[in-house]
Amino acid sequence: MKKVAFITGASRGMGAATAIEFARRGYNLVLTARTMQEGEQHEYGSWKPTTTSLPGSLEATGEAARAHGAEVLLLRSDILDLASVQAAADRALEHFAKVDVLFNNACYQGPGNMQRVLEVEIEQARRVYQGNILAPLVLVKALLPGMLERASGAVINMVSGSALSDPPAPADEGGWGFVYPSSKAALIRMMPALRVEHRDSGVRFFSVEPGFVLTEVMKANGFDDKIAQRFKPTAPETVADIVYWLAEDAAALEHHQRTVIFAPQLHKKLFGEVD
Repeated sequence: MKKVAFITGASRGMGAATAIEFARRGYNLVLTARTMQEGEQHEYGSWKPTTTSLPGSLEATGEAARAHGAEVLLLRSDILDLASVQAAADRALEHFAKVDVLFNNACYQGPGNMQRVLEVEIEQARRVYQGNILAPLVLVKALLPGMLERASGAVINMVSGSALSDPPAPADEGGWGFVYPSSKAALIRMMPALRVEHRDSGVRFFSVEPGFVLTEVMKANGFDDKIAQRFKPTAPETVADIVYWLAEDAAALEHHQRTVIFAPQLHKKLFGEVD
């Protein structure tokens, strides 16, 4: 029986690249996101409300994954609607009877991510924390028990380097704010707790920091290729390689106690430079 990976935020970027990598490696997939079809409009503004459509959709990712022989379950789910997150987990277990890998990749998109402390609204902060902390927690609570019963599996959370270092400048001057990195800092603390609570369970727990990835959301908020080149962007496929390696390779257990896995550095060590 094929293994099953549950990947959030799979309509584009790192989520889509990881879905295709797992499909290529023989997995079946449960893919969630807000955008089911190309052209749908959603909120993506980091500084102010910006409703627009971005390239990518669950249907496009699903089509690419099926080309590798995967059975794919596409589920519309919004991390600001925890009932839809729980429903997606329930539907995944109903359809496949198990999930072997959970990749919590989706994160909140909207105002509040980049505001200064005195400018962020409490409701904006609540949304960031719900999307980036509570939604992943819902999925872990729903899907981890089955992994523990089978004594195998992996839970991998996408985090951010902004949670680990001081901003070089205010968010609106090239740095970052408080709410978004604090939400990712909280998410980072999930994995050490799970490792201690489920020691020798056979389940892997990793937090992955992707480096600077120029996403479609960032482009929608004013970043362009010229700006991105200052930061030596990480390709989404690089992150996908590392997520799969952490979930499957025996050598990944040597890194199991690391607080955060830095994807670009580990990829270079394992596979060399990427063109």
